[in-house]
Amino acid sequence: MSKVLFQAIFTMVGFIIGAGILGIPFALSKSGFWIGVIDIIVIGVIFLFRNLYLGEIILRTKGNHQLTGYSEIYLGQWGKLLMSFALVFGLTGAIVAYIVKGGEFLNVLLQPSFGGSPFIYSLIFFFILSYIVKRGLKMMKELVLFLVGLILILTVVFLIFGFSSINHANLATMNIEQLFLPFGVVMFALLGTAAIPEMQIELAKQKHLLRKAIIWGSLIPIAVYIIFAYVVLGISGSNVTDGAIIGLRDALGYPFLVLGIVFGLLTMSTSFISIGIALKETFMFDYKISPRISYLCSCYIPLALAFVIFFSGISHAFFKILDITGIISGGIVGLLVVPMIWKAKKHGKRKPEYTIKDNKFIELAIIVVSSAGMVFELLRIVGLFG
Repeated sequence: MSKVLFQAIFTMVGFIIGAGILGIPFALSKSGFWIGVIDIIVIGVIFLFRNLYLGEIILRTKGNHQLTGYSEIYLGQWGKLLMSFALVFGLTGAIVAYIVKGGEFLNVLLQPSFGGSPFIYSLIFFFILSYIVKRGLKMMKELVLFLVGLILILTVVFLIFGFSSINHANLATMNIEQLFLPFGVVMFALLGTAAIPEMQIELAKQKHLLRKAIIWGSLIPIAVYIIFAYVVLGISGSNVTDGAIIGLRDALGYPFLVLGIVFGLLTMSTSFISIGIALKETFMFDYKISPRISYLCSCYIPLALAFVIFFSGISHAFFKILDITGIISGGIVGLLVVPMIWKAKKHGKRKPEYTIKDNKFIELAIIVVSSAGMVFELLRIVGLFG
């Protein structure tokens, strides 16, 4: 593989693998591991095709845009408004989750030696990463390549050192009634559509590689999530926490806890940087807002919302952020991508470097999964389901 292809793949992997990975074991502890694996694979394959459709849409369109811009071109003002809501809601919710959990992890790691509180460490975590977002795409490229490489290495280390402590009885439970409970967190954890415009820019001189980059960038997180859930849930069982890592301390000791926290911080850092830049460029490219104001909106609005979470006392706030954000944002994007590809195939202004054959079954699956997730989440909120 060429370096530019690796860069594009790692951009997508770094965008996708973030706080969502830390919520997956908790969600699967409710549904059962194997039911959760089915959810991850089914949603992962559907999202793979969704990402490929979006890549084709981008390649059929002249100029650089973010998702809102492509929605406006092919679906008009209503499409732009819906995509804007989905994108801003989803990316903002993700950054809020990273701020909240990043502070918690740093507190566990550093508080015994340096004092402080989760709130203080969340601010430290935020200011370091928001500075990188401010610097933009150029600084991100080499950093994300390095961090994603570390994430993949640590995934293998997790499997090797945690395997002997896995109790396979913890993986045998199944609760078919909770089949849909992991949907929100899994959808959140696999959201990667906003990375594809960035990948197209990185592959500007080799756009024929975009299809391969999307396939690998979509499949690697699926494998990482299943391995991570296998290790964490196999060790912790029903005692798994909503942040996954901290619950391993009693079973494996402090050194493994430190390794887990470093892993969690890396996943959140790469995703925070990628998402922050994508959100900033949405404001810049599609709303013509100045770079400085775009940066402030993309980083400091999530910080303000994180403050609300900190002082509200919401139980399992991290899990709830992932669940609701994933269902709503992922569902809306899924419902919009299908009509967008129909329009792009007819009205696109350039010949794409790859095309996906029209498949009504796949398109229907994208619509059904996107709709079902939002419906069941609404029913759960009003107390009629789960």
